[in-house]
Amino acid sequence: MMDVYAYLKAVHDRQPLVHHITNWVTIYDCAQAVKSLGASPVMAHAPEEAADMASLAAAVALNIGTLTDEVVEAMKLAAQAANRKGAPVVLDVCGAGATPYRDRKNIELLDETRIDVIKGNASEIARIAGRDVHTKGVDAGHVADDLQKIAMELAAERACVVAVTGPIDIVADAQRAISIANGHEMMTRVVGTGCMATSLIATFVGASPGNLLEAAAAALACYGIAGEIAAGKADGPASYKTLLLDELYRLSQLDAKSIATRARVSG
Repeated sequence: MMDVYAYLKAVHDRQPLVHHITNWVTIYDCAQAVKSLGASPVMAHAPEEAADMASLAAAVALNIGTLTDEVVEAMKLAAQAANRKGAPVVLDVCGAGATPYRDRKNIELLDETRIDVIKGNASEIARIAGRDVHTKGVDAGHVADDLQKIAMELAAERACVVAVTGPIDIVADAQRAISIANGHEMMTRVVGTGCMATSLIATFVGASPGNLLEAAAAALACYGIAGEIAAGKADGPASYKTLLLDELYRLSQLDAKSIATRARVSG
């Protein structure tokens, strides 16, 4: 069984700098989630500095939630700079399957840069994998096919790790799939929890680039643990978001045994 705590400790020890070009709707929450874990977020969207900032970072998080042509060009510059450095790049294919424009820009990023982790919900990942599915804005649509199979096939096609978020998260490469059962339904009631998940995946892979598969899975497990603890204290979505950020901070107070006991990870 993978050691989730070891990946969390690497984040706390290494405090990676994570460069974001991300969703304007949730940009503060993404920054605070990374900061709560003790890492360093930076949000630099201008094409004039995107490559320079990425060259300083341990990982790059890209999220096309509020995309424009200029933002996507900045993403390409940042990703290419990270590729040259050997820093992992995480792409949240937010809204793939909702409009042809989003689909096209996601494929451009995948074709013109090296993406190390593709992250999305079930319909977003299925769409990127070529399935005829639709996404409800940025909320998951129905996918009839086996998500683990889709994730592993896409991982093989793109030579990357694929993270599918949902009631059971799936993180896969071409040879192995890991399931994560941590999390809480309240996470679906708060805007930005998916974007924060992307930022945390980038943080974990930035701290442990030698094993992207397990680092990404550990990120979702730790995020889910924090979400479960927060749900036990929250009165509703607003208090839940605040408590979720607090519980991400408090993960540093949990020892290896506590994390191992709470983590529901298999594969």
